[in-house]
Amino acid sequence: MGRKATIDRKELARLVAEGMSVQELAVHFGVSESGVLQAKRAAGLAKQMLDHSGALPWKLARVHSQSGPATNLRNLSAAAQGKPPAAERLNTALRWAQRLVDQGLDVRYDAGEGFSEIPAAPEGSHVASVLDAARKALEAR
Repeated sequence: MGRKATIDRKELARLVAEGMSVQELAVHFGVSESGVLQAKRAAGLAKQMLDHSGALPWKLARVHSQSGPATNLRNLSAAAQGKPPAAERLNTALRWAQRLVDQGLDVRYDAGEGFSEIPAAPEGSHVASVLDAARKALEAR
């Protein structure tokens, strides 16, 4: 059994700042790409992951994870967290959500059937709240 490879944090930070890819870092340090990612997280160099659980509070079946409603809700969530997607994706999500709100609709999710549009509850809709959070964050930029 060989000695565990070590990654110098200062050198890692310097190379990341220079734009070296994970693959290049793995070769440079003689470790796996997973090892580089672990070292980047430990050194605080990894990009902060976005949390979309508020926008997608359901356990999505794999087949539905890339559907239009799931993608639009994720894009609105990213915007609400200060990391909006590309303009065309954001505009698609904003138009989709605004159409639902204007028509008094919301979405529901069923693991077997996927997403469907339903009348919004009197106390408000999930889509409207996600849209509102995205718009507030975009206006604050």
